[in-house]
Amino acid sequence: MSPRSELEFSAAELESFRAALYSRTGMSFGHSKRYYVERRLRERLSATGTVSLGAYLAVLRADPAEAETLINAFTVKETYFYREAHQFRCLSADLLPEIVSRRGPGDKVRIWSAPCATGEEAYSIALWLLENWRMVDAYNIEIVGSDIDTWVLGEARAGLYDARAVARLPDTVLADYFEARDDGRYQLITDLLESVAFTPVNLVDRDSMAANGRFDVIFCRNALIYFDDASRRVAAQNLFDCLEPGGFLCLGHSESMTRMSERFVQRRFTDAVVTQRPLP
Repeated sequence: MSPRSELEFSAAELESFRAALYSRTGMSFGHSKRYYVERRLRERLSATGTVSLGAYLAVLRADPAEAETLINAFTVKETYFYREAHQFRCLSADLLPEIVSRRGPGDKVRIWSAPCATGEEAYSIALWLLENWRMVDAYNIEIVGSDIDTWVLGEARAGLYDARAVARLPDTVLADYFEARDDGRYQLITDLLESVAFTPVNLVDRDSMAANGRFDVIFCRNALIYFDDASRRVAAQNLFDCLEPGGFLCLGHSESMTRMSERFVQRRFTDAVVTQRPLP
């Protein structure tokens, strides 16, 4: 058998693999994504020295570390600082004032970025509040970033970014919170690195989600578009359960909770339309 034929996958093999990936992550890759799936599979077969998809599936069942690496290979990591900034404006102008109206000075307010990829969104929340919410020091703000991809969480904790990632930040923010390096990258200052905690999470795993407790605001943007309807409903239920009553969920601009769950209500503010877990 030639090396080329050894790396070709039948429709049945690909379906078996897609089912295995789906059961672990909720991510659904249909036939239109066949090239994307095959390319990443070939990379993992080459890296593990396996010569067939059947052999590789056996490796996945026996080696949790390879299963984790495979999941990391299929996650989308495109992000940058202050992405979809209209939602951050809504956060400081409307969401947080409503939340703290039910709290006392010094009370904890929890904000979750899930998925957070390499950390730009989670750190953006911290930067935005420091720069734009005058009440930031009056409350105990806890920001958590989570992702199913363990590799990107390591990158997030390091807080080292290229020029593209920080291109939309105001010059004053870049100067105050980053250190420019000789290699053209930018290092977040220690105070900012310590302002966000990072932890792995799987949006379709109830236990994985519940382990992080409840939040007042959850940013879950541009993740559910990779799920099918069944996985979206599971993720929606998990997100609902992880919100405090009255808490808010910020989705991506192309996402809507309407078809996923009837338990949320939609709220319209000046800068954004967001989803809310109703108060009792």
